Amino acid sequence: MRRRALLMAAAVVTTVAVVAPATPAAAKPPPGAERVQATMADPPQAAALAADRAVASGLDDLRKGPSESYRRTGVNSGTGGMFYVTYERSYKGLPVVGGDAVVVTDGSGNVRDTTAASGAIADGVPTAPTVTAERATETAKTRLARVDDTAAPRLVVLAWGAQPRLAWEATVSGIAAGKPSIQHVFVDARTGEIADAYDDVRAGTGTGFYNGQVTIATSGSGSSYSMTDPTRTGVRCGGQNGSAYTGTDDVWGTGSGTNLETACVDALYAAQREWDMLRDWLGRNGFNGNGGGFPARVGLSDVNAYWNGSYTNFGRSQDGARQATPIDVVAHEYGHAIFQTTPGGAGSGNENGGMNEAAGDVFGALTEAFTNNPNDPPDYQVGEEVNLVGDGPIRYMYQPSLAGDPNCWSTSIPSTEVHAAAGPFNHWFYLLAEGSSPGGGKPNSPICSGGPSSVTGIGIQKAGRIFMGALLRKTSSWRYANARSASLAAAVELYGAASVECATTKAAWNAVSVPVQSGEPTCNASGNDFSLSLSPTAGSVQPGQSTTATVGTATTSGSAQTVTLSASGLPSGATASFSPASVSSGSSSTLTISTSSSTPTGTYTVTVTGSATSGSHTATYSLTVGTSGTRTFRNDTNYTINDLSTVTSPVTSTATGTATSPVRVTVTISHTCAEDLRIRLRGPSGTWYTLDTAGGSSCTSYGTRNYTATVSQQAAGTWTLEVYDAYRLDTGFLDSWSITV
Repeated sequence: MRRRALLMAAAVVTTVAVVAPATPAAAKPPPGAERVQATMADPPQAAALAADRAVASGLDDLRKGPSESYRRTGVNSGTGGMFYVTYERSYKGLPVVGGDAVVVTDGSGNVRDTTAASGAIADGVPTAPTVTAERATETAKTRLARVDDTAAPRLVVLAWGAQPRLAWEATVSGIAAGKPSIQHVFVDARTGEIADAYDDVRAGTGTGFYNGQVTIATSGSGSSYSMTDPTRTGVRCGGQNGSAYTGTDDVWGTGSGTNLETACVDALYAAQREWDMLRDWLGRNGFNGNGGGFPARVGLSDVNAYWNGSYTNFGRSQDGARQATPIDVVAHEYGHAIFQTTPGGAGSGNENGGMNEAAGDVFGALTEAFTNNPNDPPDYQVGEEVNLVGDGPIRYMYQPSLAGDPNCWSTSIPSTEVHAAAGPFNHWFYLLAEGSSPGGGKPNSPICSGGPSSVTGIGIQKAGRIFMGALLRKTSSWRYANARSASLAAAVELYGAASVECATTKAAWNAVSVPVQSGEPTCNASGNDFSLSLSPTAGSVQPGQSTTATVGTATTSGSAQTVTLSASGLPSGATASFSPASVSSGSSSTLTISTSSSTPTGTYTVTVTGSATSGSHTATYSLTVGTSGTRTFRNDTNYTINDLSTVTSPVTSTATGTATSPVRVTVTISHTCAEDLRIRLRGPSGTWYTLDTAGGSSCTSYGTRNYTATVSQQAAGTWTLEVYDAYRLDTGFLDSWSITV
């Protein structure tokens, strides 16, 4: 999807306002106003309101100064029925960079954990700059060898560092050290010095190995096709101009290492497998967590690949024989997108950057394991086939020192180059997943001085779930110490404090020398408890069909107990049954979701709840109800939605005959208050259909939503989506939309 040129270069977690809208064309109340009460049958809303109460009360890490306020910016679902509610902070009306926070709740509205990037800011930080915005921009330009574009600076309070300070955040793009760069430069608004900076462009490298003959999702029919994924919003592949490759048939590539269409086959294949891995293994909805993805470009004239904040870009090997689009490299670059769109964003500093690079490597290893393509067997090497500059693999997760990177954490990591600073994190993940002596042909992994004598791995899928649970607790000031505590908290909530998984997470951190942190979760517990999981976590059916999933339970502490299963959030006409309806923890049940012919098309979140004497646990299942015999057309052009204004976005349908009624419309909007928006559809005949109306007593993020419209007209022609913002204060973007006729 195309974002605004520079201001939106960094993908942002879709925001969720916490205030209720006023009457049309009127300003909404300030943050903290009374909110509509949620029912406990709506787990995301219950989670959000519980987190709001925690923020309002200033619990634990959420303490704030007298001139500060929090604003909710997102509700992210995770595995094990957990929700991760994110907040940004302001000081006297100015955004606090490094003031973000995360509240972890379950679907019943119980707060499980809190974390914040920084402490409360006491009154005394000046808010009037003595350095102009223009001077800040000129200072920021000095970070680049060539400046191509700039954005208007914004005034912020920078909480990164020893003391909070007033700063201009100036964004400049161009070339630095011969590479593309989009830098956020924080210029002290009182002294004019550069206080901090970070780069949206995250460079990586990888293998030019091809995946052989594979099936990829593309768009089109007849003699007009596009390398645009019709089912994964925003995912497409093309050349350096950003447009998707097109063709007269749905056969792509030649198999040659120098053919760019072939490179796009590899890139789309890997991106689609990573998307599915996120859904089926980690419970994440798309790359951005809200059902959205990002385009890929190939043909970069460089021995490299990178993520620039809005798309991935892939170059070639030094000898020019191979494009850098194998599974692990593509998944690595999209891993940066995931890191950036989880709480805390991309963050700042080499240690944080090292964990960002390691996250890319972890997602590469997870995607390889999930795909299990015999042409690229799963491993824990990065770039092993491409031989990018003639030196073999770029990184070794099981022993980073083989590539000259540190195996163990030390106080020098904060000043270590980011790719090398990834070493201890990669090492930790391998030990957690595979152990120090895994056998089966997998390499042994060393243990750092002072660590345990050995570590026995728990498997890559469980390791990935713990890693993702930690990532959803991330703040902008994340360091290795924070990651240790966050992963232990994730292990406890997923598998229990007395579980092998918790103990192994701790042992793996000890094995890479990350020290024990004050207040970190402990791996022991008393009393009875259990965990709940689903496999798979998503499924698609046609109306009238059914789908199944296995509900797994495990005794995480104490003795086994009876767990009674139930489901909520089903669409109309759908039912859920369990066989058996109750199990002893440690046993499994089969969930069957049956739909009727009248069940509306769309994607629904079904919450499965297990109830026992010790309490309840939940897990979520993404149910997609679709139709057959239809065609989908889309527009991925990005439009700015301003207050009290209207935007229109057309698509041209080449379908024949009469549109199948009802037609399905899927809309993706980045907007802090969906209740501001009136959305209508106009058909080729000129008839308007209202899909959504403005107004209401709550204010929620829009994200991706599905609508149906009962129509009776020809399918061919121009269909137009109209979005009108009926309120002041919140603005946003129409990212993309599609219509299925």
